[in-house]
Amino acid sequence: MLSLVIVIAAVVVVVVVVVVVVVVVVVVVVVLVVAVVVVIVRVVVVVVYAVIAAAVVAAAAIVVVVVLVVVVLVVVIVVAVVVVVVVVVVIMTTL
Repeated sequence: MLSLVIVIAAVVVVVVVVVVVVVVVVVVVVVLVVAVVVVIVRVVVVVVYAVIAAAVVAAAAIVVVVVLVVVVLVVVIVVAVVVVVVVVVVIMTTL
């Protein structure tokens, strides 16, 4: 009878130790998975912010180029009008 109690106690101790080890392993794995997910999310957020920043910079560059093109076109048109007016005035005064 005593040996049966010892065997049952040993089995209970082994089961408890196995359960504790399994729980610790599961907790460690969950913590590691959460840490990896957090790192991945941070990397994704940084990449998204970088893409947004690059898009904003590209949009600003496009706006600057468009404004410069418009300014150049306006200057060319004004110079052309002035040249035409000067030519017309010179022709009219010489005739």
